Amino acid sequence: MTQAPPSQTTYPVIRNIGLDGMLVTFSDQLGEPSNRAALAFHAALAGALGDGVGETSTSLASAFVRFDPLRLPHADLHARLAEILQRRDWTLAPLPPGRTLWRVPCVYGTDLAPQLAEAADAAGLSEAAAIDTLGQTRVRVLAIGFAPGQPYLGPLGAEWNLPRLTALQQVPSGALVQAISQFVLFTAPAPTGWRHVGQTAFRCFRRHADVPIPLTPGDEMVFEPVSRADFIRIRDADDTGAGGAISEVIAS
Repeated sequence: MTQAPPSQTTYPVIRNIGLDGMLVTFSDQLGEPSNRAALAFHAALAGALGDGVGETSTSLASAFVRFDPLRLPHADLHARLAEILQRRDWTLAPLPPGRTLWRVPCVYGTDLAPQLAEAADAAGLSEAAAIDTLGQTRVRVLAIGFAPGQPYLGPLGAEWNLPRLTALQQVPSGALVQAISQFVLFTAPAPTGWRHVGQTAFRCFRRHADVPIPLTPGDEMVFEPVSRADFIRIRDADDTGAGGAISEVIAS
């Protein structure tokens, strides 16, 4: 197979997405700087684009604007976005204020997360070392997608840049899965090619709660190791969906 040549695109770049969308992309690859830029730039858009904007959102390395082209012409929106881009190097911008740190109890391995040993071996670590590493790493909510409230989290260290598996497996709600230097925390039962390394009782979508989706891009999470017995106790006692998680506002 011939490898694709490196992208010649100069970033950041503004692209039209259909008739009523515009996408500002900071890189064609996920990295901490490009994700930081997307989050910070998105925060700067609040109140800065005027009438005609329907919604804004972020992905791993981009910020999206949906707008009404009858009220806000494409050329005008493009010019406003370009002007905001020129204000600073967004890859060095501070992250938005008001973010939350979540400390989530997580059981690693056992029959509840059966692919920890496989993932640890692929990363060149013992199971104990893998639990220490994964359980101490503070990861960012890089983006939310695929299912309501479902976070993509990272980055993890280079040793965790593991490919997705070709065979799919079913994982439950609250599953912590790993691939390509990221975690995903599953909202609902689903098939995946990511390795199931941990299990939580944290619910990413809480239908009847005042805040149905508790996580926001830019939040941070630590999946703190607990025993299987402690996890079962936490899971069975919880009726909030928090799964024993403790949260605090991140100081600016």
